[in-house]
Amino acid sequence: MIRLAIAEDHQSLIDGIQLLLEYEDGITIVGTANDGITLLEIVDRKQPSVVLTDIRMPKMDGIEATKQIKKKHPHINVLAFTMFEQIEAIQQMMQAGASGYILKNSSLKEVYHAILSVSKGETYLDANINTNVLNSKSDIKTKGVLTKRQIEILELIAQGKTSREIADLLFIGIHTVDTHRKNMVRILGLQGKGELLRYALEKKYKF
Repeated sequence: MIRLAIAEDHQSLIDGIQLLLEYEDGITIVGTANDGITLLEIVDRKQPSVVLTDIRMPKMDGIEATKQIKKKHPHINVLAFTMFEQIEAIQQMMQAGASGYILKNSSLKEVYHAILSVSKGETYLDANINTNVLNSKSDIKTKGVLTKRQIEILELIAQGKTSREIADLLFIGIHTVDTHRKNMVRILGLQGKGELLRYALEKKYKF
């Protein structure tokens, strides 16, 4: 019997999945959550065999939740269920320990088959995902082109923080932040501050 936990911030989508699986033999839904913190609580209490989780959720996103689930319960298989098709998001989720990744524009029947696959310990990737690109070494962290401090600043830029706010949060001078910005623009081959913000937003789910 597959014991399934579902984490999704749209309750209507959870309801749809529950209706689909209600009459399926071999699957029982042991809990649902609308945020990452509640998901972790359900996992600890109910011990599901498979977790179906979105990436973008309140309180804790699916990437961090997956990391914590796999660290504490390595036997639990996680299936990402999201609208994000960006390679960085897919890489980050798989690196966190997910066994599969399926897009929300898939049919509910396809979701069912994905759940079955990961429950058997198999890796499941949505048919629309280019696996050649997924396996590419595009992660800026593995390339090491940016320092740890620069990555921290890039994360805060993606959150819409100003140089002054970043300086206050990291306890460094605003001139230091501006210097890091200039260096990142140069290292990444960008054209200016506007391009740095765009790049940070594109890479948001990579950090």
